[in-house]
Amino acid sequence: MPSPAPRLTWTSARARNVPGSVFALMDAAKARALAAGKSLIDLSIGSSDLAPPEVALEALRQATTDPRTYQYPLFSHTAPLRQAAAAYLQRRYQLQLNPDTEILPLIGAQEGLAHLLLAISDPGDTLLLPDPCYPPYYGAAAVAGLKIHPLPLSADHAFLPDLDSVPASVKARALLLNYPNNPTSATVPDGFFGRVRAWCEARGILLIHDHPYAELTYGGYRAPSALEGGSAGVVELHSLSKTHHMGGFRVGFAAGDAEAIAALARVKGAVDFHPYLGIQAAAAAALATAASGLEVFQARRDALVPALHALGWDAALPQASMYVWARPPGLTDSVAYAVRVAEQTGVALAPGRAFGAQGEGYVRFALVQPPDMLREAAVRLGAFGTGL
Repeated sequence: MPSPAPRLTWTSARARNVPGSVFALMDAAKARALAAGKSLIDLSIGSSDLAPPEVALEALRQATTDPRTYQYPLFSHTAPLRQAAAAYLQRRYQLQLNPDTEILPLIGAQEGLAHLLLAISDPGDTLLLPDPCYPPYYGAAAVAGLKIHPLPLSADHAFLPDLDSVPASVKARALLLNYPNNPTSATVPDGFFGRVRAWCEARGILLIHDHPYAELTYGGYRAPSALEGGSAGVVELHSLSKTHHMGGFRVGFAAGDAEAIAALARVKGAVDFHPYLGIQAAAAAALATAASGLEVFQARRDALVPALHALGWDAALPQASMYVWARPPGLTDSVAYAVRVAEQTGVALAPGRAFGAQGEGYVRFALVQPPDMLREAAVRLGAFGTGL
């Protein structure tokens, strides 16, 4: 008898290398809590619960009545959004970027990062990546076939990377940073990006800065742009998901080094068109307005952090972002803790381990519920206790 044909597989090594998501476990735990009759306080996902600016919604409404917006959006059709992004960067950071060569619309910053890594690197190249970090960074690196050299972030170092600890033998293609930071809410001091730029330039490394929380700052803190020293050797990703509460619209833009932006445009041209013209019009209108909702997130922060302190938790009062990064006393297994808390109390948190090995021992709260619900979450957590 002939030998059986070898079993075929339709899963690529690239797909296999994309790490699984801990958040699937959290989704299942939340479902079990609801099935058991628990009232859910979901603080696990950083999706703004506030409404987009009315001017953005009106721009979208008007666009849907214009048949010219129904066509495939070509690069030339993105000029209004590119110009609005350039005007925003000039107004916010006093930057002078060319909207034709240094700005490109994105179908969300997450899409932009994945395609950017494909555009500026080759399989086997090395990416310098903080740990902990936003989980999709790992997936984007895997799809691009990149090796990761981790940069541990710790409270002792204000959750900033120690670039001097990177061995000279590590030949990286790019460094990916994100400040204000997800998940730690860390911010950077004056001069930080200038020092990072100089370090990257000396090593021939592209600096990529993911900047979705640019406008979510409190008090007198102002989140700097990595582009403030010039666009050469830097690409910054901006999103309207958090700053203008447009997460479901999937729109943002990349700005910076003209060669890297051109490479990104070529890759995107092979796999997608640009956002629907109505969404582009909404984004352009939003970029012309000031960010809203800051006082809402600040009130939530000011409700949650003292409540956690009363439980004996270690939690800094963040200057920016929509997260609180907290360490419960005695926590050793954040995933098991988060799953059990969700099942037994209905409070859903993001386990620190989901963001990388250095996140173990922490949990992340997303400030996406009103102050009274955040205080109630703390009450339930206090009754549950820790020790895992």
